[in-house]
Amino acid sequence: MSEANLKRHERRRKQRELREHLKRLGMLYPRTSTLPNRKSGHKTTEEEQEAVQAATEEKLKVAYQLLPGLLKKLSRVPDPRDPKKIKHQMAVMMLYGILLFMFQLTSRRKGNEELTGPQLLENLRSLFPDLEEMPHQDTLCRLLEEMDVDQIEDCYLDLLRHLIRRKKFRHLLRNKRYLVAIDGTQKYVMKECWDKRYLYRKIQGKDGEREYYAYVLEAVLVFTNGMVLPLMSEFLENSEELATVEDYEKWKQDCELKAFHRLAKRLKQAFPKLSLTLLLDGLYANGPVMDACRKNKWEFMIVLKDKSLPSVWEEVDGLMRLDTRGEYQLKRMWQGRRQIFRWANGIEYDYVNRRKSLIIHVVLCEETFEEIDAKTGCVVTKTSRHAWISSNPMDRKNIHERCNLIGRKRWLQENNILKEKHQGYSYEHIFSHNWNAMKGYHYLMHIARVINEMALHSVSLIEHVKEVGIQSFIKKFYIAMVYTKLDTERIRRLTESPGQLRLVQEENWKTSKLAA
Repeated sequence: MSEANLKRHERRRKQRELREHLKRLGMLYPRTSTLPNRKSGHKTTEEEQEAVQAATEEKLKVAYQLLPGLLKKLSRVPDPRDPKKIKHQMAVMMLYGILLFMFQLTSRRKGNEELTGPQLLENLRSLFPDLEEMPHQDTLCRLLEEMDVDQIEDCYLDLLRHLIRRKKFRHLLRNKRYLVAIDGTQKYVMKECWDKRYLYRKIQGKDGEREYYAYVLEAVLVFTNGMVLPLMSEFLENSEELATVEDYEKWKQDCELKAFHRLAKRLKQAFPKLSLTLLLDGLYANGPVMDACRKNKWEFMIVLKDKSLPSVWEEVDGLMRLDTRGEYQLKRMWQGRRQIFRWANGIEYDYVNRRKSLIIHVVLCEETFEEIDAKTGCVVTKTSRHAWISSNPMDRKNIHERCNLIGRKRWLQENNILKEKHQGYSYEHIFSHNWNAMKGYHYLMHIARVINEMALHSVSLIEHVKEVGIQSFIKKFYIAMVYTKLDTERIRRLTESPGQLRLVQEENWKTSKLAA
C-alpha cells in the first residue's frame, strides 16, 4: 500500500474514533450508510432472473403511475409536422425522448444505438401495446426544433399539480409548506453563435473574442425525505432584437435577477394557491425580490452575505450589541456542531433610493466543530458562520426549524445541479444547438429525472436502492429493459393493477456515498 493510501486510511480511522468520542459526549450525528461490500447473494440463474424481474416491475409500477397520463397530455400538443408524412405519433416521440434520459444515455447517437433494439421494443409493448417502432433521434430533434416546446413543461406542471391534488407529498412538507430552492447554473459553452438568444461574454486574453453559453434559472421542490424534484426552468436569453443591434457593447444582456421575476410570475400563475417557502442565495438579498415574495404571499429564507445590504448589517450589529442579557440568543447542538444563534427582528430596510421599505428579520449562526486535519492528522477545531434574511420573526421556538431544517436545505439545490451535470443526466450536453430543440431536450430530461427520483424514494424500492446504490439501480433497470428478456405477461398485468405510489418519509436515508 502506498504512503498516500496509508495516510488516508489512518485519517479515516481517526475520524471514526473522533466521531465515536463525540457521540459519547452527546453530540448526535446524522445517520450514515455505505453500500455493502459483499458477493452476490443469488445462487442460481433462476434466482437472479427473478430478482431482476421483480426490481424492474417495481420501477415500472412507479413509471406507469406517471407516464400514461403525461403522454396523453403530450399527445395533445399541436404537431407542426405534415400530417401526410407522420410515421411516429407525438406520444411515441415524447416517450422516446424521456427514455433517453431515464436510461441516462449521453448523446443522440447513443440513443439510436440503445433504444431501437427489438428487446426493448418487446418489453415496452407490454406497457404500451400500440407501440410499433422507435423513431430516429434526428426525427425527434427536428420535431423539437419546430414544435412549441414550452408546452412540454406545461404538461409536466400538470403532472405535478395532479400529484399535489392527490396529496402524494402531504407528509413531506415543512409546516405544510412546499420548499422551493432557486438557483442559476450554466448549461453549455460554445465558440460559435448558433442563435442570437444565447448569452455571450468576452474571453480574457483573446483580444475581444467571445464565447456563447446557455444559462438556466432552476426552481426545484425540496422535501423532508431529501427528495428533490425539478419544478420550473427559466432560460436566460437575449431578445431577438439583439440581431438588429450593431453595437453589442451597449446591449444589456439578460441576467439572473430579471429571470427570477419572470420565473416568480410564472410560478404564481401555475400554482396560485400553493403555500411556498423560497430558499435563495445571497444574489437575491435585495428589496425587489423580497417585495415580490411578499406580494405573492410566499415566505423566504435568503442568504445574507457579509458585504450585502450595509444599512441592514449596521442595524443588526447595533441591536445585537444592545442584547446584553442574551434574550435574542440560543445555544444548541446539531449534527455534532455547537451552534450559537443570534437574531434581530423588525429591521426596516429601505431600497430604491429610500422610496420603498420592508420589514425583515435577520439571524446569524456561528458554529464550532472538530475534524481531523487532512495534512497533519490531528484534531482541529473549525468554525463557520451563516446568516439569513427571514420573512418571519425569529424566536427560540422556531429558530432551529427555520435555519437548520429550512434555510440550510438550499444546498440540496446545488447538489441537485451537480447530480444532473455529473451523474448521468448530461445536463451540460446540449443535444442540439438549435435553441428550441435545446430547451425541449431540457424539459424531457426533467421529466425523466422526476420518474427516476420518485422510484428511488418509493417505499417498495427503498431497501433495494440501499443495497445496490442509486447509480447501479438506474443502470440495472436500463440493462433489464434493453437487453434482458423479461416476463412480459407479468409486466402487462401491472397495467391492470399498478398499485399506489407511496414515498418514503425517512429523512437523511441516503448519504453522499450512497448517492455517488
